[in-house]
Parts: sequence; structure tokens; C-alpha cells
Amino acid sequence: MGVRKKQMAERIKAEKKEMAFAKLNNCPTSPRKMRLVADLVRGKNVEMALAILRFNPKEASRKLEKLLLSAIANWEAKNEEASIEDADLFVKEIRVDSGTMLKRLRPAPQGRAHRIRKRSNHVTMVLGANNNIEAKA
Repeated sequence: MGVRKKQMAERIKAEKKEMAFAKLNNCPTSPRKMRLVADLVRGKNVEMALAILRFNPKEASRKLEKLLLSAIANWEAKNEEASIEDADLFVKEIRVDSGTMLKRLRPAPQGRAHRIRKRSNHVTMVLGANNNIEAKA
């Protein structure tokens, strides 16, 4: 392996160490409803995001709160020597994609049928660490 390639690989590895991922697959909620809650916490500090999700009355917020706690635990597992307060974690990216759709038929008048689409979604959450000394000063 060349020197530049090795340096690039080490830099990417160091950047990934400061990020943590968590995924929620096949959540039985429509993506539109989940995006309403996901937009509330995108870019927020972890403590602020937890407070928002905890006091939001929507069902999707309960699932996102659990996902955020999982992402925090993943970050702690990667960085055992660092503390969360010093790292200044924030929700770097949150993506809600549509999942599989269950198609059902509902009887309609005059012998017809209407299709009911029961939607699901996939949520990907990425936490980032703000270790900038200039930002803290």
C-alpha cells in the first residue's frame, strides 16, 4: 500500500471513530409521519434531541428516542475512553426511507375493492462529535 493511500485510510478511520450509526428497519409507521418527527431533531445536540423526543406526543417519537439511545450506546462502545459531555454529540444525519408496503383490499360499494397500502419505513441515524476547540472557546 502506498503512503498516500495509507494516510487516507487512517484519516477515514479516525473520522469514522467520531461518528456512530444506528438503524431502525421495517418500522410499521408511514415515512411521512416519521419524517415530521425526524425533522425536529436533525442537527440538534443529543441532550436537546432526547428532550424533544421524550415530550413529543407522537408515536414515532418513542421509536426515534429508542434509536437515539442506541446510537449513543454505539458511540460509547467505540469511544470507551471519552465522555459524552466532552464530545458534544449532535445528530449529524437522520434519514427516513420508505420500506416494504403491505397491500390489502378493502370492500367498496357495488362489488368493487379499494387497495389499502400499509406503509413501513427505514430510519438511519448518524451521530457526530464536535471536538473543535475553537467552537468551545
